[in-house]
Amino acid sequence: MDSQSRKRTRSGEDGKGHYDFNLGENLTRRYKILDKMGEGTFGQVLECWDRERQDYVAVKVVRSIPKYRDAAMMEINILEFLGKHEDSDMHCVQIRSWFEYNNHVCIVFEKLGPSLYDFQRKNNRCPYHIDLVKEFGRQLLESVAYVHDLKLVHTDLKPENILLVSSEYVRISSRYNGRWEPKESKIKLIDFGSSIFEDEHHSSIVSTREYRAPEVILGLGWSYPCDIWSVGCILFELCTGKSLFNTHDNLEHLAMMERVLGPLPTHMAERGSQGGAKKYFKRERLNWPERAVSRESIRTVKKLDYLEVLVDEHVRHHRTFVNLLYKLLNIDQSERITARQALEHPFFH
Repeated sequence: MDSQSRKRTRSGEDGKGHYDFNLGENLTRRYKILDKMGEGTFGQVLECWDRERQDYVAVKVVRSIPKYRDAAMMEINILEFLGKHEDSDMHCVQIRSWFEYNNHVCIVFEKLGPSLYDFQRKNNRCPYHIDLVKEFGRQLLESVAYVHDLKLVHTDLKPENILLVSSEYVRISSRYNGRWEPKESKIKLIDFGSSIFEDEHHSSIVSTREYRAPEVILGLGWSYPCDIWSVGCILFELCTGKSLFNTHDNLEHLAMMERVLGPLPTHMAERGSQGGAKKYFKRERLNWPERAVSRESIRTVKKLDYLEVLVDEHVRHHRTFVNLLYKLLNIDQSERITARQALEHPFFH
Protein backbone atom coordinates (compact mmCIF):
# COMPACT_ATOMS: atom_id res chain seq x y z
CA MET A 1 0.00 0.00 0.00
CA ASP A 2 1.25 3.53 -0.85
CA SER A 3 2.92 5.14 2.18
CA GLN A 4 1.08 8.39 1.48
CA SER A 5 -2.30 6.75 1.11
CA ARG A 6 -3.90 8.24 4.19
CA LYS A 7 -2.78 11.82 3.74
CA ARG A 8 -5.91 14.01 3.49
CA THR A 9 -6.55 16.85 1.08
CA ARG A 10 -9.13 19.60 1.00
CA SER A 11 -11.15 17.67 -1.56
CA GLY A 12 -14.28 16.00 -0.23
CA GLU A 13 -17.16 14.02 -1.69
CA ASP A 14 -20.12 14.93 -3.86
CA GLY A 15 -22.80 13.55 -1.53
CA LYS A 16 -23.04 10.22 -3.34
CA GLY A 17 -19.69 8.87 -2.22
CA HIS A 18 -17.80 9.95 -5.34
CA TYR A 19 -14.40 11.53 -4.79
CA ASP A 20 -14.60 15.28 -5.49
CA PHE A 21 -11.31 16.15 -7.15
CA ASN A 22 -9.66 19.03 -8.96
CA LEU A 23 -7.50 18.62 -12.04
CA GLY A 24 -3.84 19.07 -11.22
CA GLU A 25 -4.17 18.04 -7.58
CA ASN A 26 -2.36 15.08 -6.07
CA LEU A 27 -3.85 11.71 -5.28
CA THR A 28 -1.15 11.01 -2.71
CA ARG A 29 2.29 12.44 -3.46
CA ARG A 30 2.85 9.83 -6.13
CA TYR A 31 -0.09 10.44 -8.49
CA LYS A 32 -1.05 13.74 -10.13
CA ILE A 33 -4.62 13.94 -11.47
CA LEU A 34 -4.66 14.95 -15.15
CA ASP A 35 -8.17 14.15 -16.37
CA LYS A 36 -11.32 12.10 -15.80
CA MET A 37 -11.46 9.12 -18.15
CA GLY A 38 -14.84 7.73 -17.13
CA GLU A 39 -17.51 7.36 -14.47
CA GLY A 40 -19.90 4.61 -13.41
CA THR A 41 -21.93 3.37 -10.48
CA PHE A 42 -18.69 2.12 -8.88
CA GLY A 43 -16.96 5.53 -8.92
CA GLN A 44 -14.60 7.25 -11.34
CA VAL A 45 -11.53 6.45 -13.42
CA LEU A 46 -8.89 9.19 -13.43
CA GLU A 47 -5.92 9.62 -15.71
CA CYS A 48 -2.91 10.28 -13.51
CA TRP A 49 0.84 10.81 -13.83
CA ASP A 50 2.83 8.30 -11.82
CA ARG A 51 5.81 10.27 -10.56
CA GLU A 52 7.66 7.18 -9.39
CA ARG A 53 7.42 5.23 -12.66
CA GLN A 54 7.33 8.33 -14.87
CA ASP A 55 4.31 6.97 -16.71
CA TYR A 56 0.60 7.58 -17.29
CA VAL A 57 -1.80 5.36 -15.38
CA ALA A 58 -5.54 4.92 -14.90
CA VAL A 59 -6.71 5.06 -11.28
CA LYS A 60 -10.12 3.67 -10.39
CA VAL A 61 -11.37 5.70 -7.41
CA VAL A 62 -14.21 3.74 -5.81
CA ARG A 63 -17.14 5.42 -4.07
CA SER A 64 -16.83 5.51 -0.29
CA ILE A 65 -19.89 3.31 0.20
CA PRO A 66 -19.47 -0.08 1.93
CA LYS A 67 -20.89 -2.28 -0.86
CA TYR A 68 -18.66 -0.65 -3.47
CA ARG A 69 -15.63 -0.82 -1.21
CA ASP A 70 -16.30 -4.53 -0.64
CA ALA A 71 -16.70 -5.13 -4.38
CA ALA A 72 -13.43 -3.25 -5.03
CA MET A 73 -11.54 -5.46 -2.58
CA MET A 74 -12.96 -8.55 -4.28
CA GLU A 75 -11.85 -7.19 -7.66
CA ILE A 76 -8.35 -6.53 -6.29
CA ASN A 77 -8.13 -10.13 -5.05
CA ILE A 78 -9.17 -11.48 -8.46
CA LEU A 79 -6.81 -9.18 -10.38
CA GLU A 80 -3.90 -10.16 -8.16
CA PHE A 81 -4.88 -13.82 -8.58
CA LEU A 82 -4.91 -13.42 -12.39
CA GLY A 83 -1.56 -11.65 -12.28
CA LYS A 84 0.16 -14.54 -10.54
CA HIS A 85 -0.15 -16.90 -13.48
CA GLU A 86 2.18 -17.33 -16.43
CA ASP A 87 -0.38 -16.11 -18.96
CA SER A 88 -1.39 -13.11 -16.84
CA ASP A 89 -1.15 -10.80 -19.87
CA MET A 90 -3.65 -12.86 -21.86
CA HIS A 91 -5.57 -9.77 -22.99
CA CYS A 92 -6.59 -8.97 -19.41
CA VAL A 93 -5.98 -5.59 -17.80
CA GLN A 94 -3.00 -5.44 -15.44
CA ILE A 95 -3.27 -4.10 -11.90
CA ARG A 96 -0.17 -2.19 -10.77
CA SER A 97 -1.06 -1.40 -7.16
CA TRP A 98 -3.83 -0.23 -4.91
CA PHE A 99 -4.19 2.06 -1.91
CA GLU A 100 -6.75 3.81 0.27
CA TYR A 101 -7.15 7.56 0.17
CA ASN A 102 -9.67 9.60 2.15
CA ASN A 103 -11.84 6.50 2.62
CA HIS A 104 -11.71 5.65 -1.10
CA VAL A 105 -10.23 2.43 -2.43
CA CYS A 106 -8.01 3.37 -5.38
CA ILE A 107 -6.87 0.75 -7.91
CA VAL A 108 -3.99 1.63 -10.24
CA PHE A 109 -4.07 0.14 -13.75
CA GLU A 110 -2.03 0.47 -16.89
CA LYS A 111 -3.48 3.24 -19.06
CA LEU A 112 -5.39 1.92 -22.06
CA GLY A 113 -7.39 3.39 -24.93
CA PRO A 114 -11.17 3.75 -25.37
CA SER A 115 -13.60 0.87 -25.09
CA LEU A 116 -14.91 -0.81 -28.23
CA TYR A 117 -18.31 0.63 -27.33
CA ASP A 118 -17.05 4.22 -26.97
CA PHE A 119 -15.04 4.03 -30.18
CA GLN A 120 -18.04 2.71 -32.11
CA ARG A 121 -20.39 5.29 -30.56
CA LYS A 122 -18.09 8.18 -31.48
CA ASN A 123 -17.90 6.66 -34.97
CA ASN A 124 -21.70 7.02 -35.40
CA ARG A 125 -22.20 3.34 -34.53
CA CYS A 126 -20.37 2.40 -37.72
CA PRO A 127 -19.73 -1.38 -37.83
CA TYR A 128 -16.19 -2.60 -37.47
CA HIS A 129 -14.71 -4.27 -40.52
CA ILE A 130 -15.14 -8.06 -40.39
CA ASP A 131 -11.36 -8.52 -40.26
CA LEU A 132 -11.23 -6.38 -37.11
CA VAL A 133 -14.19 -8.28 -35.66
CA LYS A 134 -12.26 -11.48 -36.27
CA GLU A 135 -9.18 -10.13 -34.50
CA PHE A 136 -11.19 -8.73 -31.59
CA GLY A 137 -13.12 -11.98 -31.28
CA ARG A 138 -9.99 -14.10 -31.24
CA GLN A 139 -8.39 -12.04 -28.47
CA LEU A 140 -11.61 -11.87 -26.46
CA LEU A 141 -12.06 -15.63 -26.62
CA GLU A 142 -8.43 -16.16 -25.62
CA SER A 143 -8.95 -14.00 -22.52
CA VAL A 144 -12.24 -15.74 -21.69
CA ALA A 145 -10.63 -19.17 -22.13
CA TYR A 146 -7.79 -18.10 -19.82
CA VAL A 147 -10.23 -16.87 -17.17
CA HIS A 148 -12.38 -19.99 -17.45
CA ASP A 149 -9.31 -22.24 -17.13
CA LEU A 150 -8.73 -20.57 -13.76
CA LYS A 151 -12.30 -21.51 -12.70
CA LEU A 152 -13.54 -17.92 -12.97
CA VAL A 153 -16.69 -16.63 -14.67
CA HIS A 154 -16.46 -12.96 -15.70
CA THR A 155 -20.29 -12.46 -15.76
CA ASP A 156 -20.22 -8.94 -17.26
CA LEU A 157 -18.78 -9.19 -20.75
CA LYS A 158 -19.84 -6.29 -22.99
CA PRO A 159 -18.18 -3.82 -25.41
CA GLU A 160 -17.80 -1.27 -22.60
CA ASN A 161 -15.52 -3.71 -20.78
CA ILE A 162 -13.23 -4.35 -23.75
CA LEU A 163 -10.60 -1.64 -24.19
CA LEU A 164 -8.32 -0.89 -27.09
CA VAL A 165 -4.70 -0.86 -25.94
CA SER A 166 -3.94 2.19 -28.11
CA SER A 167 -5.95 5.41 -28.54
CA GLU A 168 -4.62 6.00 -32.05
CA TYR A 169 -6.94 5.73 -35.05
CA VAL A 170 -6.92 6.27 -38.81
CA ARG A 171 -9.44 7.52 -41.36
CA ILE A 172 -10.70 4.89 -43.81
CA SER A 173 -12.34 6.35 -46.89
CA SER A 174 -14.31 4.65 -49.61
CA ARG A 175 -16.38 5.64 -52.60
CA TYR A 176 -19.53 5.77 -50.51
CA ASN A 177 -18.49 6.81 -47.03
CA GLY A 178 -15.64 7.21 -44.62
CA ARG A 179 -15.07 5.95 -41.12
CA TRP A 180 -12.50 5.82 -38.39
CA GLU A 181 -10.74 2.60 -37.47
CA PRO A 182 -8.34 1.78 -34.64
CA LYS A 183 -4.74 1.95 -35.76
CA GLU A 184 -4.02 -1.20 -33.76
CA SER A 185 -6.30 -4.14 -32.99
CA LYS A 186 -4.93 -5.12 -29.59
CA ILE A 187 -7.55 -5.21 -26.83
CA LYS A 188 -7.76 -6.00 -23.13
CA LEU A 189 -10.63 -7.21 -20.97
CA ILE A 190 -11.41 -5.11 -17.88
CA ASP A 191 -13.80 -4.91 -14.92
CA PHE A 192 -13.51 -8.11 -12.92
CA GLY A 193 -15.60 -6.64 -10.09
CA SER A 194 -18.47 -9.03 -10.79
CA SER A 195 -16.33 -12.08 -11.53
CA ILE A 196 -16.89 -15.15 -9.42
CA PHE A 197 -15.19 -18.48 -8.91
CA GLU A 198 -17.15 -21.50 -10.07
CA ASP A 199 -17.40 -22.96 -6.54
CA GLU A 200 -18.68 -19.72 -4.96
CA HIS A 201 -22.30 -18.71 -4.41
CA HIS A 202 -23.95 -17.65 -7.67
CA SER A 203 -26.44 -14.78 -7.49
CA SER A 204 -29.65 -15.21 -9.46
CA ILE A 205 -29.04 -12.33 -11.88
CA VAL A 206 -25.76 -11.54 -13.66
CA SER A 207 -24.66 -9.75 -16.84
CA THR A 208 -25.84 -6.47 -18.31
CA ARG A 209 -29.31 -6.90 -19.82
CA GLU A 210 -28.46 -6.95 -23.55
CA TYR A 211 -25.79 -9.62 -22.99
CA ARG A 212 -27.71 -11.79 -20.51
CA ALA A 213 -28.07 -15.46 -21.36
CA PRO A 214 -31.48 -17.20 -21.47
CA GLU A 215 -30.65 -19.55 -18.60
CA VAL A 216 -30.10 -16.50 -16.36
CA ILE A 217 -33.46 -14.96 -17.30
CA LEU A 218 -35.23 -18.28 -16.74
CA GLY A 219 -33.51 -18.90 -13.40
CA LEU A 220 -32.12 -22.27 -14.51
CA GLY A 221 -28.66 -21.77 -13.03
CA TRP A 222 -25.61 -20.46 -14.87
CA SER A 223 -21.90 -21.06 -15.26
CA TYR A 224 -19.18 -20.49 -17.88
CA PRO A 225 -21.61 -20.65 -20.83
CA CYS A 226 -23.21 -17.35 -19.78
CA ASP A 227 -19.93 -15.65 -20.74
CA ILE A 228 -19.96 -17.40 -24.11
CA TRP A 229 -23.48 -16.11 -24.83
CA SER A 230 -22.25 -12.58 -24.07
CA VAL A 231 -19.36 -13.03 -26.52
CA GLY A 232 -21.86 -13.93 -29.26
CA CYS A 233 -23.91 -10.79 -28.56
CA ILE A 234 -20.73 -8.69 -28.58
CA LEU A 235 -19.47 -10.01 -31.93
CA PHE A 236 -22.86 -9.38 -33.54
CA GLU A 237 -22.86 -5.81 -32.22
CA LEU A 238 -19.33 -5.12 -33.43
CA CYS A 239 -20.09 -6.26 -36.98
CA THR A 240 -23.49 -4.53 -37.27
CA GLY A 241 -23.25 -1.50 -34.98
CA LYS A 242 -26.50 -2.57 -33.30
CA SER A 243 -27.39 -4.46 -30.13
CA LEU A 244 -28.84 -7.86 -30.95
CA PHE A 245 -31.32 -7.80 -28.05
CA ASN A 246 -32.15 -4.18 -27.26
CA THR A 247 -34.75 -4.58 -24.54
CA HIS A 248 -35.44 -4.06 -20.84
CA ASP A 249 -38.21 -6.64 -20.40
CA ASN A 250 -37.66 -10.34 -19.69
CA LEU A 251 -40.56 -11.70 -21.75
CA GLU A 252 -39.74 -9.46 -24.70
CA HIS A 253 -36.09 -10.55 -24.40
CA LEU A 254 -37.08 -14.23 -24.59
CA ALA A 255 -39.42 -13.52 -27.52
CA MET A 256 -36.54 -11.81 -29.33
CA MET A 257 -34.35 -14.87 -28.77
CA GLU A 258 -36.98 -17.15 -30.28
CA ARG A 259 -37.46 -14.79 -33.23
CA VAL A 260 -33.73 -14.69 -34.01
CA LEU A 261 -32.57 -18.17 -32.96
CA GLY A 262 -35.62 -20.39 -32.93
CA PRO A 263 -37.87 -21.83 -30.18
CA LEU A 264 -36.66 -22.52 -26.66
CA PRO A 265 -35.68 -26.17 -26.22
CA THR A 266 -38.52 -28.21 -24.73
CA HIS A 267 -36.63 -29.08 -21.53
CA MET A 268 -35.84 -25.38 -20.89
CA ALA A 269 -39.46 -24.38 -21.45
CA GLU A 270 -40.62 -27.14 -19.10
CA ARG A 271 -38.20 -26.14 -16.34
CA GLY A 272 -38.88 -22.44 -16.85
CA SER A 273 -42.64 -22.89 -16.73
CA GLN A 274 -42.34 -24.72 -13.41
CA GLY A 275 -39.90 -22.31 -11.75
CA GLY A 276 -39.58 -18.60 -11.09
CA ALA A 277 -40.17 -17.79 -14.76
CA LYS A 278 -43.54 -19.56 -14.99
CA LYS A 279 -45.34 -16.24 -15.58
CA TYR A 280 -43.68 -16.10 -19.01
CA PHE A 281 -45.17 -19.42 -20.12
CA LYS A 282 -48.51 -20.95 -21.00
CA ARG A 283 -48.73 -24.72 -21.48
CA GLU A 284 -44.92 -24.82 -21.49
CA ARG A 285 -44.66 -22.42 -24.40
CA LEU A 286 -43.63 -18.79 -24.30
CA ASN A 287 -46.76 -16.73 -23.64
CA TRP A 288 -46.10 -14.32 -26.49
CA PRO A 289 -47.54 -12.04 -27.79
CA GLU A 290 -50.49 -12.46 -25.41
CA ARG A 291 -48.50 -11.22 -22.41
CA ALA A 292 -46.59 -8.49 -24.24
CA VAL A 293 -46.40 -5.23 -22.30
CA SER A 294 -47.45 -3.14 -25.33
CA ARG A 295 -48.17 -3.18 -29.05
CA GLU A 296 -44.88 -1.40 -29.56
CA SER A 297 -43.15 -4.33 -27.89
CA ILE A 298 -44.80 -6.73 -30.35
CA ARG A 299 -43.74 -4.55 -33.28
CA THR A 300 -40.17 -4.40 -31.94
CA VAL A 301 -39.92 -8.20 -31.89
CA LYS A 302 -41.52 -8.55 -35.34
CA LYS A 303 -38.90 -6.24 -36.82
CA LEU A 304 -36.26 -8.86 -36.05
CA ASP A 305 -35.38 -11.73 -38.36
CA TYR A 306 -33.29 -14.88 -38.34
CA LEU A 307 -29.70 -14.34 -37.26
CA GLU A 308 -28.20 -14.99 -40.69
CA VAL A 309 -30.51 -12.38 -42.26
CA LEU A 310 -29.56 -9.76 -39.67
CA VAL A 311 -25.86 -10.42 -40.23
CA ASP A 312 -26.16 -10.57 -44.03
CA GLU A 313 -27.47 -6.99 -44.05
CA HIS A 314 -24.00 -5.89 -42.94
CA VAL A 315 -21.56 -8.70 -43.76
CA ARG A 316 -22.12 -10.69 -46.92
CA HIS A 317 -20.72 -14.11 -47.80
CA HIS A 318 -19.45 -14.88 -44.29
CA ARG A 319 -21.15 -18.15 -43.54
CA THR A 320 -18.39 -19.20 -41.14
CA PHE A 321 -19.06 -16.09 -39.03
CA VAL A 322 -22.80 -16.80 -38.88
CA ASN A 323 -22.04 -20.43 -38.02
CA LEU A 324 -19.81 -19.32 -35.15
CA LEU A 325 -22.51 -16.95 -33.85
CA TYR A 326 -25.08 -19.77 -33.82
CA LYS A 327 -22.70 -21.91 -31.76
CA LEU A 328 -21.98 -19.07 -29.32
CA LEU A 329 -25.68 -18.19 -29.10
CA ASN A 330 -27.05 -21.69 -28.67
CA ILE A 331 -30.06 -21.20 -26.40
CA ASP A 332 -29.29 -24.47 -24.63
CA GLN A 333 -26.27 -23.76 -22.43
CA SER A 334 -25.35 -27.47 -22.34
CA GLU A 335 -24.91 -27.37 -26.13
CA ARG A 336 -23.14 -24.01 -26.29
CA ILE A 337 -19.57 -24.02 -27.57
CA THR A 338 -16.71 -23.35 -25.12
CA ALA A 339 -14.13 -20.59 -25.54
CA ARG A 340 -11.41 -23.12 -26.41
CA GLN A 341 -13.66 -24.80 -28.98
CA ALA A 342 -14.59 -21.42 -30.47
CA LEU A 343 -10.94 -20.58 -31.04
CA GLU A 344 -10.70 -23.67 -33.28
CA HIS A 345 -13.64 -22.55 -35.40
CA PRO A 346 -12.96 -22.07 -39.16
CA PHE A 347 -13.85 -18.37 -38.85
CA PHE A 348 -10.53 -17.76 -37.12
CA HIS A 349 -8.53 -19.89 -39.56
